[in-house]
Amino acid sequence: MTQIILASASASRSALLTGAAITHSKIPAHLDEDALKDEYLLRGHSPKSVAVRLAEAKALHVSATNPGLVLGGDQVLQLEKDLISKSHDMDEARVLLKRMSGQTHYLHAGMALAENGHLVWSHVETAEMTVRHLSDEFIDTYLAESGDKILSSVGCYQLENTGVHLFDAIRGDYFTVLGLPLLPLLAQLRNMKVITA
Repeated sequence: MTQIILASASASRSALLTGAAITHSKIPAHLDEDALKDEYLLRGHSPKSVAVRLAEAKALHVSATNPGLVLGGDQVLQLEKDLISKSHDMDEARVLLKRMSGQTHYLHAGMALAENGHLVWSHVETAEMTVRHLSDEFIDTYLAESGDKILSSVGCYQLENTGVHLFDAIRGDYFTVLGLPLLPLLAQLRNMKVITA
């Protein structure tokens, strides 16, 4: 099996690849994601398209200086017409959770493969996430129990942990929620003969 390079520092994406027995190394793409998001939105890209463009930018950035197959991934959270960024502190997290309470938001997870500085494939999947009505008391307890680790997740939750308690309904693929739609990726890697499983 050919080792791939994950152009991300995401622990969850790396864990998903490891769980699927995909040999990989990590070389995070250091890009100003917020500036890129703003640029793509100004150009009229949809939130779904922004997720793919960010994944492509990461893959191409790392592929430009590293031989081999590079996987870029990114996820954006769309709440109404807004793209939500990661909360910087617990106060911002509290405000976001109150805003998401009783609402449906969309997680767009983009992926891209690049090789020798050229894009070879990209894909996006969307999960529809309905947050139950959250009381102030629940939010305070949730934040206290979850701690600062939730600030690394765009919606202030990790579905594989206590974040699951925020939701009434989830429509979409579990891997998409975690930030890497694994099934279409594995299909593409098989098509490219990168894996034979």
